[in-house]
Amino acid sequence: MKVVLGADQSGFELKEKIKKYLIDNGQDVIDVSQTPSKNFVESSLAVTKEVLDNGITKALMFDEYGVGSAMASNKVKGMVTANVNEERTAHMTAEHNGAKAIAIGAGIMGYRLAESIVADYLKTDYAAGRHQIRLDMLEKMI
Repeated sequence: MKVVLGADQSGFELKEKIKKYLIDNGQDVIDVSQTPSKNFVESSLAVTKEVLDNGITKALMFDEYGVGSAMASNKVKGMVTANVNEERTAHMTAEHNGAKAIAIGAGIMGYRLAESIVADYLKTDYAAGRHQIRLDMLEKMI
């Protein structure tokens, strides 16, 4: 599976640790911030562009709290990004919301929790079906 990663200055260290974890576990990593972006808007939009342009289904964004990256990314039509702070939300947003990305706050969680969240998110497939109706409604919004 291809996984896109991006981070600003606050999320860069955690992104690097998660990147190593992913590579060690056989994931194909596309890192759009080899050096930290100056702010979360740049890093999240770089991830979003890679995801939407190349049909990627899983991506990770890292900043101080996760909220900024999720907000910026969700401004782009066709993108679904969730700010995630624990495993259950990671699972449910992948399964029910078809989240193409999750945003993780490096300033509010440690490596072990981030690793667990990422593992849960990556192993969960989108259920579609009745959930697709809501995604279609969101896409029709202006």
